[in-house]
Amino acid sequence: MAPGVIYLDHHATTPCDGAVVEAMAPWWSEQFANPASRSHRPGLLAAAAVEQARNQIAAALGVQAEAVVFTSGATEANNLAIKGIAEAELRSGGQRRRLVCLATEHRAVLDPLRYLGGLGFELVTLQPQADGLVDLERLDAVLDEGTLLLSVMAANNEIGVLQPLAAIAQLCRQRGIRFHCDGAQAVGHIPLQPASQGLDLLSISGHKLYGPKGIGALVVDPAITLLPQLHGGSQERGLRAGTLPVPLIVGFAKAVELAMADQMERAERLGALRDALWGQCEQIGAVERNGAASPRLPHNLNITVKGVEGTALHRELRRHLAVSSGSACSSGEPSHVLQALGRSRQEAAASIRFGLGRGTSAADIHRASEILSRCVAELRAA
Repeated sequence: MAPGVIYLDHHATTPCDGAVVEAMAPWWSEQFANPASRSHRPGLLAAAAVEQARNQIAAALGVQAEAVVFTSGATEANNLAIKGIAEAELRSGGQRRRLVCLATEHRAVLDPLRYLGGLGFELVTLQPQADGLVDLERLDAVLDEGTLLLSVMAANNEIGVLQPLAAIAQLCRQRGIRFHCDGAQAVGHIPLQPASQGLDLLSISGHKLYGPKGIGALVVDPAITLLPQLHGGSQERGLRAGTLPVPLIVGFAKAVELAMADQMERAERLGALRDALWGQCEQIGAVERNGAASPRLPHNLNITVKGVEGTALHRELRRHLAVSSGSACSSGEPSHVLQALGRSRQEAAASIRFGLGRGTSAADIHRASEILSRCVAELRAA
């Protein structure tokens, strides 16, 4: 991190916890064997480490171990879930062709769905309410017997709103529709139990919860058939070919363990800091919060600053604060999430996403609010 810069972009990524780094250490060079090499002891030890990690993650999510399929991250998990279920439907001769999502989904969900739309599937993209939450009546109206899959993220990566997953799942069950959820921003931060909440497919990512980059998982209900998207091996029950990265998997499991251990305390502390930050933002004047105040991730705040130009605002802030105007995958374009909520491109560009984290202190929040207030005052005066 650059000296003097306060990091408040924990939705983009989180620092790898020291205990996670320590847990991974032996598996890089001491216990380096391929877990698929079952003919010798080092390979068996690596395989055992993978299965122990799988069991740890499964237990934390309240599912059976075989439901956890390791991937390179949530993006790959989303692709496996969405394209895998669509291709399985085609191969089986099924007739369901409608796919439904919210307009505020991550690109890792929207792009695979649009890809399938180009292959003959019907894609219905539902606009959320102005607060970012799904309108259950409108959702109910677009779901029909021809709908194969609904994909709605648990916690939005930009505005942090929490969708009513159990109510959505109930609508899906009534019609035999599969429910996929991108849980990358939720797991480890809020309670999430896919089986009890009615989720058929859940995508998760290690680096969003203080684990390593390059590892994630798809949690798959045993009743669902998917077709693999990577071919070339029988790893992960034939759903994901490729040598398993043992260090990353071990680190992922450790990160999940740590996140579950301090989840409630962290949520309470960061929620209080986030509310304090919002109070300071309100004092600046002409600042609006994006997304529902509740239910919302405790460590998320997204605001639009009126009366300033977005590029100039972020140019001034970046010298002191690590914040963003939207998803790290947006290539600099104004947020499609904020535009779906009714913000103009100019307003979306003049928006700030604050993502607090484990290391965020009250002093950081006080300093951040001072920096923001000064920058906004200078830009408005100019």
